[in-house]
Amino acid sequence: MSFKVAFFRHDLGQEEIDAVSAALRHPILTTGETVERFERRMADYLGCRHVLAVTSCTGAMHLSLLALGIGPGDEVITTPMTFIATSTAILEAGATPVFVDIEPETGNLDVAQIEAALTPRTKAILPVHLYGRMCDMVAMRQVAERHGLAIIEDAAHCLEGQDRGIRPAGASNTACFSFYATKNITCGEGGALATNDSELYQKLLLLRLHGMTRSGAERTVKGYQHWDMALMGWKYNMSNIEAAILLPQMERVERNLLRRRQLTDRYRELLSAVPGIRLLAPTAQNTVHAHHLFPILVEGKERDYLLQALQSRGISVMVNYRPVHLTHYFAETFAYRPGMYPLAEQMGNTVLSLPLYPTMPDEDVEIVAQNIAALMAG
Repeated sequence: MSFKVAFFRHDLGQEEIDAVSAALRHPILTTGETVERFERRMADYLGCRHVLAVTSCTGAMHLSLLALGIGPGDEVITTPMTFIATSTAILEAGATPVFVDIEPETGNLDVAQIEAALTPRTKAILPVHLYGRMCDMVAMRQVAERHGLAIIEDAAHCLEGQDRGIRPAGASNTACFSFYATKNITCGEGGALATNDSELYQKLLLLRLHGMTRSGAERTVKGYQHWDMALMGWKYNMSNIEAAILLPQMERVERNLLRRRQLTDRYRELLSAVPGIRLLAPTAQNTVHAHHLFPILVEGKERDYLLQALQSRGISVMVNYRPVHLTHYFAETFAYRPGMYPLAEQMGNTVLSLPLYPTMPDEDVEIVAQNIAALMAG
């Protein structure tokens, strides 16, 4: 289907082409100096000690769990209102996800419900900063400290986010990021994790590449030296080519955030009075919303009607997300059923994500809003 209003368009251009061309002319294509430059640049942006570039946010969460010693027999508190990878990363580590319902005004995990879900097997909390709005990390850190729990942030939507001066990795053991095709910075596929724990970082470095004590780039640049396998690791390292695509985008992060904020403000202005449409809570004071997605909530059973009608008019929209616990695999494997997490289910049945990206023309926002108003009016 051809859409006259796209859901997302990347803004990659000549800078990225030149950066990739330079990377291809370098003798080392795998993890090397370009990856290290990107890691340092992202760490500077986040204000944290270490960033490790990997192949996906899923891989970043998996590695974080492994590095923190979380595995079979352990439980990890998380949210059902997210992409499935948040939960499958926990399963990949051998642990069990335990869901907690959401705040209806933000869609984020409800910190006030965490303690009721704890058991002697609980080892960590894995919150999701949904759509780009950070969870209450102050309250979550307090819960974690009271019960000796680790925190691993799924910040796939939230590179730019802040809450009362706290950025991703500022109140957790690690924060995990996605550079998937539609993310705020992208290399098609890719991810990273950030941490302020230097000892944990050294372990993560080994886990990222088979548990090997020397990388391929090190063996090439410095000449062959014997290496060892220090522990059981995985194959999650990013290549110089992907890092080359990401580096120029780091210089546009704040400018692109400002543009998405302008588009979001216009959406809110145009849609706030449309009958049958509810918006999530506006950005709170002392917070920075990353504005990765712009969701609306469509009352009653109108969401799927609106989804199909907009698409038939050439406007691309998405659903982010249907609750994880009601997907076939999770329902069958863990005996989940409707009604167990009612607020997440309500959002999953009503949420619709509208087109949003930095190069989106102002008139496209007007087109989307006008069509929604007309369709909801009858």
